[in-house]
Amino acid sequence: MVKKLVLALVAGGIVFSASACNTVKGAGRDVTSVGKAGEDAIK
Repeated sequence: MVKKLVLALVAGGIVFSASACNTVKGAGRDVTSVGKAGEDAIK
């Protein structure tokens, strides 16, 4: 029973970490695109 609980927690942690990485990458892309749009508007 304890082994299953630990396995479930580890699996959940891996999924959470993977989704957090994707979110950070997406936010980085958004910031980059907004910066580029701002530069284009200024020119």
